Amino acid sequence: SRAHQQNIVPVVDQALKTANVKPEQLTAIAFTRGPGLIGSLLVGVSFAKSMAMVLDIPMIEVNHIQAHVLAHFIDEEGFNKPPFPFLAMTISGGHTQIVRVYAHFKMKVIGETIDDAVGEAFDKSGKILDLGYPAGPEIDKRAKLGNPKAFKFTKPKVAGLNFSFSGLKTAILYFIQKQLEENPQFIEENLNDICASIQYTIVQILMDKLKVAVKETGIKRIAIGGGVSANSGVRDALKEAETRHGWTTFIPAFEFTTDNAAMIAIVGHLKYLEKNYADQTVMATARLKL
Repeated sequence: SRAHQQNIVPVVDQALKTANVKPEQLTAIAFTRGPGLIGSLLVGVSFAKSMAMVLDIPMIEVNHIQAHVLAHFIDEEGFNKPPFPFLAMTISGGHTQIVRVYAHFKMKVIGETIDDAVGEAFDKSGKILDLGYPAGPEIDKRAKLGNPKAFKFTKPKVAGLNFSFSGLKTAILYFIQKQLEENPQFIEENLNDICASIQYTIVQILMDKLKVAVKETGIKRIAIGGGVSANSGVRDALKEAETRHGWTTFIPAFEFTTDNAAMIAIVGHLKYLEKNYADQTVMATARLKL
């Protein structure tokens, strides 16, 4: 939140200059209401309220998770927009969900994590392996050099379309501790294979749930979003599913996978067309449901 306070004015100023747009030319201000870290959200919401009041233009509140789904509707050359209905899998450091999308603003969560999000599983595994933070990109890079079936990790059994990653994280921790007792150089000697095995297991968990979701809904159009959707293992598995299962998959450009302004803007644009505005009583919410 301190970084938000320090940077929000110069960032907005630079964005306007780069776009060659003057503040008085703006027609609305879209902002993230939640979910997320409350301190950061408060800074953004307060700034949006102030700027909208000064310029006397509408405010448009945006659900962060909804924005990951609707990032697919950004006009980007070479990327198709999914037709309704479709299944969206949002996978990030804070969220793991499967959403049935009927229309831009008609969505239903049909599966979600009951504990850790998938991004946490990558990051906590990386911490065990001393890979730094965030660990997802490093695990992905090393996984390409390793054997994905070198080490077997048990996939958690969770009913329905829900996910669980805390048990996998614990299993990885105990496995590494046991191996280090026998060989203190185990991580160093097997790092690529360990990363490949962890990534393979996580991707299989995601794909297993998607297969069930497709079977239950009959919808074979799959769109992914969130930071973990940049993972090469996830993308490769989805592309393979197109051939093997007859799915049509929609994978966003890399710059629209992690948290970004464009996904907030597209939701703002779509809500603006419907004149779906917020007012000055709107509050930041750390836990905002889809």
